Amino acid sequence: MAILIDGNKIAAEIKEEVRQEVAEIKAKYGVTVGLAVVLVGEDPASKIYVANKAKSCEVAGIYSEALRLPAETTQDQLLAEIDRLNKRDEIHGILVQSPPPPHINEKVIFERIDPEKDVDGFHPMNVGRLVINEEGFVPATPSGIIETLARLKIPIEGKEAVVIGRSDIVGKPIALLLLHRHATVTICHSRTQNLPEVARRADILVAAVGKPAMVKGDWVKPGAVVIDVGINRITKDKAWDALYSDPKRAEDLNTKGTTLVGDVDEYTVGPVAGYLTPVPGGVGPLTIAMLLKNAVFAAKRRLRI
Repeated sequence: MAILIDGNKIAAEIKEEVRQEVAEIKAKYGVTVGLAVVLVGEDPASKIYVANKAKSCEVAGIYSEALRLPAETTQDQLLAEIDRLNKRDEIHGILVQSPPPPHINEKVIFERIDPEKDVDGFHPMNVGRLVINEEGFVPATPSGIIETLARLKIPIEGKEAVVIGRSDIVGKPIALLLLHRHATVTICHSRTQNLPEVARRADILVAAVGKPAMVKGDWVKPGAVVIDVGINRITKDKAWDALYSDPKRAEDLNTKGTTLVGDVDEYTVGPVAGYLTPVPGGVGPLTIAMLLKNAVFAAKRRLRI
């Protein structure tokens, strides 16, 4: 069976390192690292995510400020709030919780954030820096994946990597990060022909497409490292038999009526892969940890450390 990668353990290590860095910056420079999160509307998942960020900031010693705006906030009003945050010296990092309401153009919002405070790594300037492999902010989930591989001493150089998914948030950035570390990278998507055959070539397989249990065991090269980025909520009426063989998922289905699964069918992939990130508890916890790390990076750049 594949070795399950404990994302919670790695995230805890990163958060402790962040806490120590934040304390050192405070002691040496009298500066508290500051992070502002902007939430427009009442999306339940976004509200939970913002609350989790605030809690993690508190534990790390980071000043956290949440700006909650009503769903009817106009784009111009949101841009004005971002302008105010850009000018505040005590705020080192800014992120706008995604997705915003439909009437707000997300790309316009990302472009308005000061690229030196863009802890999400979505500003075109930081995207460009990533493309040409210059220092800048990198989206948290892809950087968390690379951090995981490094901490587990899983080699990337010379390996064949396949990324299923081409989103701006995960697919493209992780492909670039792997390429910069000298992997041979293939990006797959909905129009890729013979997808299982392409996936089977991978020494490192990243699934980030948003389709539950799409990647099966016969898609995976024996011993491959399989990184599952997907988070899909499955209701009891759509659950399949294998989910009930997992006591935790069976409990969730029977008590809550839902459970979370990834883009990888862990029941068939587990016996084939060498390493596998579970869902939940794999890549997910790393996202907030790396966001905090980006906030510290922003403060250090501002202080020219």
